[in-house]
Amino acid sequence: MTQKTALIAWGGWEGHTPEASANVVKNMLEKHNFKVTVEAGTQAFAKPNLGEFDLIVPMFTQISIKPDEVKNLIAAIEAGTGLAGCHGAMADSFRDEPNYQFMTGGQWVAHPGNIIDYSIQITQPDDPIVNGIGDFNYRSEQYYLHVDPAIEVLATTTFTGQYAPHIDGVVMPVVWKHKYYKARVFYSALGHTADEFKVPQMHEILERGLLWAAR
Repeated sequence: MTQKTALIAWGGWEGHTPEASANVVKNMLEKHNFKVTVEAGTQAFAKPNLGEFDLIVPMFTQISIKPDEVKNLIAAIEAGTGLAGCHGAMADSFRDEPNYQFMTGGQWVAHPGNIIDYSIQITQPDDPIVNGIGDFNYRSEQYYLHVDPAIEVLATTTFTGQYAPHIDGVVMPVVWKHKYYKARVFYSALGHTADEFKVPQMHEILERGLLWAAR
């Protein structure tokens, strides 16, 4: 069997512990015999052979990316390289790049109350990515996202309105997957810092999502 390859590129806001989180994901993938390349900076997306990777995992928050880099990244995903990631490291990477957001399926816009206790509801329990996990409680930022209606939602959370009354009762996607041209794209809103990867449900969902997305 041919060994699969993955690129994890990290940078941006240090509050999301991008390097530490990248290394956790690296260990996840190596456990499944992936050959993993980890690089700092968006220049990793300028590689002429980017499309040869089976999976790309962005770990960037609130950073700028050069036009040639984002164009090359999108072209690689369109051609079939898988894309997977979590939290703001994938859904708040490049705020000025709507084409990137079109690909990921969503963009972070708020986390009312900051770090709070909330619950996750599994909406498709028969899907292999979340099968057997069940609903669970979580403590982190509860992400409010602008999402693509074409995504396939696997888990949601419901806002109470305690911190933003106008969103009381809003049901928000937390975990999703979708197809983008020839590629599989996976996203989980969980994983604010590397410490959250110690939560069994968060870790298992992300690990399964990475494997699903890989070409």
